Parts: sequence; structure tokens; C-alpha cells
Amino acid sequence: MKKAVGGKSRVDLAVDQIIQVILDRDMKAGDKLPNEYDLARELGVGRSTLREAIKRLVARNILTARQGAGTFVSEKNGVPEDPLGLTFMMEEGAENLALDLQDIRLMLEPETCAIVARGATPEQIECSGNHVLPNLIPIIASAIGVVITVTNDEHRSQSGMEHQRIVDAIRRHDPEGAKYSMIAHLNTSRNSMLHSRDNCAAKR
Repeated sequence: MKKAVGGKSRVDLAVDQIIQVILDRDMKAGDKLPNEYDLARELGVGRSTLREAIKRLVARNILTARQGAGTFVSEKNGVPEDPLGLTFMMEEGAENLALDLQDIRLMLEPETCAIVARGATPEQIECSGNHVLPNLIPIIASAIGVVITVTNDEHRSQSGMEHQRIVDAIRRHDPEGAKYSMIAHLNTSRNSMLHSRDNCAAKR
């Protein structure tokens, strides 16, 4: 592939240009990019170069292409499907992975709940005004999925009550209450996993 300015290929430069277009126009998830012909002219690139650049941005979850409709800013905000590589880690032992993930959740989620509680409104209790938090949600969701698989979702009923305590603390704008309710919730499943692991080890 031919190289352009600064050692970057034409496709690399087109990728950068498209991202700049999105930023300059303050485009949001679901906003449509100009059609291929107009965008290629605007960026000063060939249509084949533009197509390849769009493919790369689709692969990075920055854009999404809808056949017959056009190209749009992705709702995934550029977050990979499996940013932690959990797919391959599962093969090495789901129980230990679940405990590792629970430790990571203990680092992130209590403080996240506290931040949300400070910025929450009655209309949208999940909005904290922090622009990074929405990108953490897919990562946290992946961790939750692994924990549910390992524990067979045996704490569903208790989990529901614990979640309600967290939501109640957020609604009353109680950062400390939200933080410690989340710690208690996470420790319920963590302690269960440790107990299960110890029992399995004792039977060997």
C-alpha cells in the first residue's frame, strides 16, 4: 500500500479525517455521514480509499454501515466487543476469572455508583455527567455475565434487593450509601465464589 504523509497510508489518513469530521460536527450516535461520493470529494480521497477507511472504522465500532441506508456513527462509541479478552480467558478457568473480575468490579463500581449518585436526576439516575462512564458499561456487563455463569445466578433474589438499595441511594443523592451498598452487593457473590472454590479444593 502506498504511503502518504508521515509514513501513514492514504487509508490511515482517511480514517483520521473521518474521525475529525465526526468531532468537528459534534456528531452523535446514530448520526448519518455524508454519502460516499460527497464525503470522498470533501476529504479529497478516492472512493476505494474511503470504503477501506470506513471498513476499518466499522471494525473499530466507531461507525456502522447499513445496507441501502448509509453509514452512521456507531452507538458503541468505539468500544470493542471484548476489550478484556474474556473469550480466551474463560478457557483457562472460569472460577478464577470470575474472582479476578469481581476484584476489578470492586475497584470500579462502588466509586462509579458514588459519582452517579452525585450527578443523578430523577429523570435519568444513570447519568452522572461523566463522559467516560458509559464506555465502562459494556466492560462491566461482560464481567457480570461471567459471574452469573459461574454462580449459576443463585443469588438472583438477594441481588434484586441489593440492587434496589443501590438505586434508592442514588435517587436520594447519597454517594456514600450508594458506594457501600454496591460493595455489599459485590461481596455477596465474591464470598459465595470463594466458598465454592474452597469446598471444591477440600474434596480433591
